[in-house]
Amino acid sequence: MNQDHALRRAQVYRFLADAFLYPRDDWTLDAPLLHDILSELNAPPFVMPFGALGMGLDALQSEHRHALGITGSMCYETEYGLPHEFRQSQELADIAGFYGAFGFQIGGTVRERPDHLAAELEFLSALALKEAYAHTQSITEHVEICEDATRKFLTAHIGHWIGLLLERLAQNHTEGIYFALAQFTTAFVQWDAERLGVELAPRALTLVAPTPEGPDLSCDACPAVELNY
Repeated sequence: MNQDHALRRAQVYRFLADAFLYPRDDWTLDAPLLHDILSELNAPPFVMPFGALGMGLDALQSEHRHALGITGSMCYETEYGLPHEFRQSQELADIAGFYGAFGFQIGGTVRERPDHLAAELEFLSALALKEAYAHTQSITEHVEICEDATRKFLTAHIGHWIGLLLERLAQNHTEGIYFALAQFTTAFVQWDAERLGVELAPRALTLVAPTPEGPDLSCDACPAVELNY
């Protein structure tokens, strides 16, 4: 691959990262730009999130709350059930380790956990930008490092659970803009993995159970218990 290819992938991932956050502007107006980008990538014709172009900020915010919940809990990787309560912190540490290795920091005006879908998508965008820069400098070793990190992150993290988000949305929101967005994101992640020779192993939604609570987690010490509501 070359510099332009990496830049186009960075654009797609950054668009998706912004789109999954609670909307501050109407991102559907920019969605048609993906057509030309995907054409340059020689990507297959995905299901595109174009069903409600220019739907307006108020309507888009309402749809986000309706589809993803006002807390956006469906968009966090570690909320999809882990076999042990300590695994959540381990997974968060692993994600943070990826970020730290490439100087990627989350924060700024939008503060989210490292396992939020938008953060993971933006990290993939940052990796693609670093890969593009390495191409301009003809540093083959750095290109390979970025590609290897992308493979590993797709396999260990986003590629492991993005399909679960799609399945949950499919249960109630198949007509909504965020279902179409999740369809596109899932397909694009799968395409990027196949491009890199990675076979993803997503879990089925039926196998996901709530992460067990720690044995010391109790409400007994809470002062509100004495109020006897």
